Amino acid sequence: MNLTSAESGTSTATERPATRARRPARSRPDGDQPPVISTSPLAAPLTPAGVATISHLTEKLAEYMNEADLKKVKEAYRFSDEMHLGQVRKSGEPYISHPIAVAEICADWKLDAQAIMAALLHDVMEDQDVKKEELIERFGSPVAQLVDGLSKLEKIEFQSQIEAQAENFRKMLLAMASDVRVILIKLADRLHNMRTLDVMAPAKKQRIAGETMEVYVPIAHRLGLNNIYRELQDLAFSHLHPMRYTVLAKAVRAARGNRREVVGKILDSVKNTLAMAGIEAEVYGREKTLYGIYKKMRSKHLTFSQVLDVYGFRVVVDSFPNCYVALGTLHSLYKPMPGKFKDYIAIRKLNGYQSLHTTLIGPYGTPVEFQIRTQEMHRTAESGVAAHWLYKNSDANMTDMQQRTHAWLQSLLDIQQQTGDSAEFLEHVKVDLFPDSVYVFTPKSKIIAMPRGATPIDFAYAIHTGIGDHTVSVTINGEPAPLRTELRNGDIVEVVTDPDSRPSPSWLSFVRTGKARSAIRHHLRTINLPESITLGRQLLRQALAAISLSPDLPEPLIERLLNESSAKSLDELYADIGIGKRMAALVARHIFGLLGGESASVPVDHNSASDLDPVTIYGSEGVSVQLAACCLPIPGDQIVGQLRRDQGLQVHTGDCTVAKRQRQKEPDRWIAVKWGTELNRRFDSRIRLLINNEKGILARVAAEIGESDGNITFVGMDEDKEHVLHQLRFTIQVKDRVHLAGLLRNVRKVAGVNRVARERA
Repeated sequence: MNLTSAESGTSTATERPATRARRPARSRPDGDQPPVISTSPLAAPLTPAGVATISHLTEKLAEYMNEADLKKVKEAYRFSDEMHLGQVRKSGEPYISHPIAVAEICADWKLDAQAIMAALLHDVMEDQDVKKEELIERFGSPVAQLVDGLSKLEKIEFQSQIEAQAENFRKMLLAMASDVRVILIKLADRLHNMRTLDVMAPAKKQRIAGETMEVYVPIAHRLGLNNIYRELQDLAFSHLHPMRYTVLAKAVRAARGNRREVVGKILDSVKNTLAMAGIEAEVYGREKTLYGIYKKMRSKHLTFSQVLDVYGFRVVVDSFPNCYVALGTLHSLYKPMPGKFKDYIAIRKLNGYQSLHTTLIGPYGTPVEFQIRTQEMHRTAESGVAAHWLYKNSDANMTDMQQRTHAWLQSLLDIQQQTGDSAEFLEHVKVDLFPDSVYVFTPKSKIIAMPRGATPIDFAYAIHTGIGDHTVSVTINGEPAPLRTELRNGDIVEVVTDPDSRPSPSWLSFVRTGKARSAIRHHLRTINLPESITLGRQLLRQALAAISLSPDLPEPLIERLLNESSAKSLDELYADIGIGKRMAALVARHIFGLLGGESASVPVDHNSASDLDPVTIYGSEGVSVQLAACCLPIPGDQIVGQLRRDQGLQVHTGDCTVAKRQRQKEPDRWIAVKWGTELNRRFDSRIRLLINNEKGILARVAAEIGESDGNITFVGMDEDKEHVLHQLRFTIQVKDRVHLAGLLRNVRKVAGVNRVARERA
């Protein structure tokens, strides 16, 4: 490339020879960089095929960047253009047009020179095998770190496409945790790809759009990038459901004309009313996104004609106090709808968003939503974390938002330290990418934002992992509450801890946040490692016996098995099986394949568990083996075991209705189990009694249970309407089924007891 053509800002695929030895251009993975042509109504104007220019980019950069930084950006452009020379998109455009477009989106956020350079170079490591060391030498370590964070992993054999995608997201999110510019560039990259997705094959469109909706849209929302969030959402919707998108877009265009008069009348009324009140404000109407309208129609089962608030209005005032003055003024103009007011200024959203939201009954009885905010709040609402670069002289609100974002990014690092693999890491992170939240208080009145549906356990882990690990009880608004209670806005939560307490596997069934889930799983893996290894070894031996293989594996086979399963040792593999992370039957089939057989041809008989040597249960194994709370099995019961992911083995009675339902859904996770012969503990069991409502009956029953060598751990009572009969419910501790039968016979003889039976699930 000569300097003259670079400075002119144009490049073609065949115009010039490269001035250095180029690496051959490689084709990209399917769908990762779509072609440039687009028919999407949201697509930005695109350069004609065959020509790429940086003149528009340099114009944007010149508005806020000095000459020295501009020179560095042009050097990065030259290098990227040279590396991608000869590489084209499916539209026939030079590939360099894509990095330029990504850099232009970043320039709209006024990102610094390092970020713009990384945007221009973001594909050279992946596509052209440029080494990180070369980028460090040419452009410095910060730029190379950004490009490395953006580059997908190569040359690693993953077990599945899902695993590869999960590892890519893990790398990207962890890079983002150290430098948020990584995700800003990545979002710009995804936005341009979505704008140019139209000529891809339908299946690839669906995959890329689904990934965008599932991961990138929530990340953009979580970082407060509302403009990108809305556009990505609508673009993904247009490709996931093209017919619905087309029909809805047509309906909105028609409604736009019909409602123009109403919108104009509201705008005039609001502007005049605010002016009369002496409030300086910008007032403008806005149309809700197509996906927002579609989601409301789906969630509330409405037709388009029933969605009345397609339009909303934004009021941007000059000062914080005037937000509330404007609110009162609007409420005097139109009547507010009860329950439709939200103050996100006093308690801002997790992503830093602040506004007053109110819905009023406008002309002709139409509900109209208003958002009231200051200019600074408006900048944060539209640009999120990017506002840090857009408006360097902002007030403390921006600093607070940056701190919130940093806290969330730091939580990603905490989750990574406690997570076993990439797929699990992504699962935890997705849980935290939530749009809705509730705000609860510590006893010292500190506000903690939690996802909707969060529990006191999530709250405890949000404060500190150590508090979560040692939680024993909780009070909400001064009253004791179960640990699985769903928190609500305004709750005051106090956590009681005990140094000897440990997380329970049952917590995984109700915790909501990724941080809590990963911390609990990490604890269960590490604390109960010996038990999990023993159980996993037994399960694998059982699975190998089922397909007539010896459990004594030769050393070369073990090495191959560990390499292909990504386990560091055989004990780690056993532990994964013991906690339910890996299925013993699948590992056995894999071993069969390594021995030269066709693993896919191994017959799988879901009813064969009873023909194998059962796993022996003693009831003292710790949390790696749990007795199901639904049926509370005791020695003497026929039992069956369920391997639950990351929760170990759960034992049910053979006739448990809950177990029967779950077994139909996941038959592979059930194994044969049996009771051991030496059981040195007692087991919980529930009994229910129908008794006369008479003096002293409870005391007589309790005394008989004690005389029968039973220990009462819980008592409950249900009254009937006539107050003649009562139902007593006991949880008692017994040795085994024989002991329980004798106890029930003795209790049945107590005067006033009409019926007694063991309570079943």
